[in-house]
Amino acid sequence: QLQLVESGGGLVQPGGSLRLSCAASGLTLDYYGIAWFRQAPGKERDEISCIRSSIHSTRYADSVKGRFTISTDNAKNTVYLQMDSLKPEDTAIYYCAARYGGLCTQVPITTGYNYWGQGTQVTVSS
Repeated sequence: QLQLVESGGGLVQPGGSLRLSCAASGLTLDYYGIAWFRQAPGKERDEISCIRSSIHSTRYADSVKGRFTISTDNAKNTVYLQMDSLKPEDTAIYYCAARYGGLCTQVPITTGYNYWGQGTQVTVSS
């Protein structure tokens, strides 16, 4: 059964770092684009990054470009999001999601993500 499980969230001060993990089971990363989304209370859910490791394709939202880095460990079937220089506006619940055949081009595609994790809370505050 396909399952995504996020971990690594927590409370961090502005300027700090966190690394989120998305452990995937029941799928092979080669066939999927894996995206990180985030949603703050009362706000829309936004895609912030995407990776399709088999074609070396990545995508970042402007709001996180240069601060966040997405990567995979295919042996562990895990996707990571390294978050540096965190800001209070990064506070949100972070989700990973899988899109079969997703290419992670420079144009975000919000449809077709059929598999989602439960989310992990990231809070950036002094």
